[in-house]
Amino acid sequence: MTQAFWIAATVLIIFALGFVLYPVMFHRRGARQQTDLRNQNLLAYRSRMAELEKEHQAGIIDKEAYRQLREELAGAMLDDVPDNEAPSKTVPGRKSAIAIALFSILLIPAATVLLYEEWGAMDSVESFLAMQELGSSDEARATQMSELTLQLRARLEASPDNPDGWAMLGQTYMRLERYDDAAWAFRKLADNVSSDDGSRAVALGLAAQAQFFRSQGAMTEEVTSAIEEARALNPDEVNSLGLLGINAFSQGNYREAIRYWERIQTVAPDHPQLASIQGGIKEAYTRLGEQPPVPAPAFSEPNDSAGGVGVTVRVTLDEAFKQDIPDDTTLFLFARAANTQSGPPLAVVRLTASALPIEVRLDDSHAMAPQAVISGAEKVVVTARLTRSGNINAQAGDWQGSTDSPIEVSEDQGAPVVLVIDQQLID
Repeated sequence: MTQAFWIAATVLIIFALGFVLYPVMFHRRGARQQTDLRNQNLLAYRSRMAELEKEHQAGIIDKEAYRQLREELAGAMLDDVPDNEAPSKTVPGRKSAIAIALFSILLIPAATVLLYEEWGAMDSVESFLAMQELGSSDEARATQMSELTLQLRARLEASPDNPDGWAMLGQTYMRLERYDDAAWAFRKLADNVSSDDGSRAVALGLAAQAQFFRSQGAMTEEVTSAIEEARALNPDEVNSLGLLGINAFSQGNYREAIRYWERIQTVAPDHPQLASIQGGIKEAYTRLGEQPPVPAPAFSEPNDSAGGVGVTVRVTLDEAFKQDIPDDTTLFLFARAANTQSGPPLAVVRLTASALPIEVRLDDSHAMAPQAVISGAEKVVVTARLTRSGNINAQAGDWQGSTDSPIEVSEDQGAPVVLVIDQQLID
């Protein structure tokens, strides 16, 4: 329970007690008002009797008139004040009022807490507050994100019916590069969304994407399973289509990659990474030695943010290795955010050793996924890897080289940074 909630609850309980106790403790009862009226009538009777006595003694009224007036006055008082009643000195119901007040002071706060525990939504409130904190986190507060994530996770496990919370948790794990946890959160999202198959498919597609990032671009069994589940619900789930396109492209199946990515253009024309997807399609056509078709007007809007933001490198091979590497050896050139040793690359280009030496511009058109683009980083480290396996993951025997220091990402396309493949991996 948050401190702010308890303060607010206490204030409201005090107000509720005030409404109950005020009429009980301070309201003037009708019985007391009636008693006061009778006492006043009795005092008036006695005063009038004294006046009659004085008038009789002074000779103002005779004895017969005096007796008659006394009888009339006494008869009138019999209706209001019995002969044996004396002025009341106690307030009727005082003990009952005190008992009710004490009972209310004990009952109302206790009932409030118990009823809120039964029907309240404090878990949802605290989940929302944790989501707000996570949503406003920036780099200066990155150290707090793990603690906030733990809080949000605990709230969601206690009260899982919160799709927005699961989505926020999964996105946060992605930012923290905790891809296993992200996949778990997105699967929880799939379990807790409504019966809408489209929403469940998106959640499963996001889970597949998290597993894909975890495997550094390998199409593992977990990735394939999640994609199949998502497409069983919605064959056009865009995250799954994007991953299938990336995998096909990495295997050299450019025609298949084009088919997946062009399908995204059709079903999601407002996709936030449409420019990157179109860049991938263009590159696939280039690899096929074909000219890409002119895009339909609906997809031909220029994107100011895709103005070539990236880095330019010139890749060469050390002379010592030239005789050992066949021309058809796969060459991967990829960029990762500076100070990051794991996670998906922000840009990837696949070539062959025969292309060396080569100058390449790495920008958003070479992104592996819409959520991880080079334009979102300030500095990157670029690595070139030659591999006979055709797998982007490093293996013993691969040849590799990296930039000596991080490269600043910008729109400047000046002199390229030199990158030399000058080492062979042992294990």
